[in-house]
Amino acid sequence: MVDVPGHMNHHERARRLPLVTESGRVTRADPMDRSRNRAVKETIREELAAVGHPEWLEAVADGADFDWEGLTRRLRSAGAGRRRIARIRTLAERFERPYPSLMRLGVTVDEPFEFAPGQYVTLRAHDTPRAYSLANAPSADELEFAIRRVPGGRLTSQLFEYARPGDEVVVRGPNGHMVLADPSDRDLVFMATGTGVAPFKSMIDHLYEQGWHEGSDGERDVWLFLGCAWEDDLPYREEFRALDREQPGFHFVPTLTREPLLSDWDGETDYVQQVFLKYVAEGALDGADLPERLAPFRDEEPATDVDARVRPAGVELYACGVSVMVDALVRAARAAGIPERHMQYEGFG
Repeated sequence: MVDVPGHMNHHERARRLPLVTESGRVTRADPMDRSRNRAVKETIREELAAVGHPEWLEAVADGADFDWEGLTRRLRSAGAGRRRIARIRTLAERFERPYPSLMRLGVTVDEPFEFAPGQYVTLRAHDTPRAYSLANAPSADELEFAIRRVPGGRLTSQLFEYARPGDEVVVRGPNGHMVLADPSDRDLVFMATGTGVAPFKSMIDHLYEQGWHEGSDGERDVWLFLGCAWEDDLPYREEFRALDREQPGFHFVPTLTREPLLSDWDGETDYVQQVFLKYVAEGALDGADLPERLAPFRDEEPATDVDARVRPAGVELYACGVSVMVDALVRAARAAGIPERHMQYEGFG
């Protein structure tokens, strides 16, 4: 194991840490989402009752193949509106998706594994390699990953179907240059979609573990904006909610685009880059040349009761998730006045 000097910052450490290959064993493979088929069927039945045909769903059973396209044709013939049909199709997609589709995977390795918060490794199981961000702080006893089932994905499918405690895996790494900056007095804004939050979970755990949330002028505001479709798609949602309750400076703002179809969710429902703009301090966006699709959100009120606001000139921004979100966010962040040198981001998909 290479001794990396302690005075180096995380970016320097990331460059100096050697690539190592370690044998590991799975310690846990726990679902983070849940099966909601009963609620989905009940909601679809209510939609069908509104057009006079709740019986059209009687043939649906867990695990059965159902002719959703045929149902759509029936709805059109019955005069159902486009919005109702769109809601039913969205619910049908949720009904058909495999369970589990979001998993917390724990792995122990034979030797201590050094990495900087935010880095990723290549995980190989069943002779198939795949890169995953580390979701744990470097001090943790085991490596942790948040894994989304990808339809047709070789390794993710195998992990979901076969991963059991005791299974052998190979870990290669670390890699990646999006790592937590050195302590400062700047506030922090983390923005992610789905499992893009994994490297930020590592950074946030490390931040509070080391006491870096305290600046020279008091507690730094730490924001996490996390976008998903459904509430149970939010990785580590209970951990983040607990931290929000325990730490006055931590603000967890989830935004869920589809959840209102299934529950009484009254939080944010817009895309994460749009929600971010709602929480920027009043006046900070005056004159900002925002992208056309984002500009209306500078004047929208937040859906939560968070009192704090983001002051762009005084933050570090980290973004990870689907490339469309990251690209839009970076354009908005630049227009809002966040210095380029204080932004780090990675996009995928």
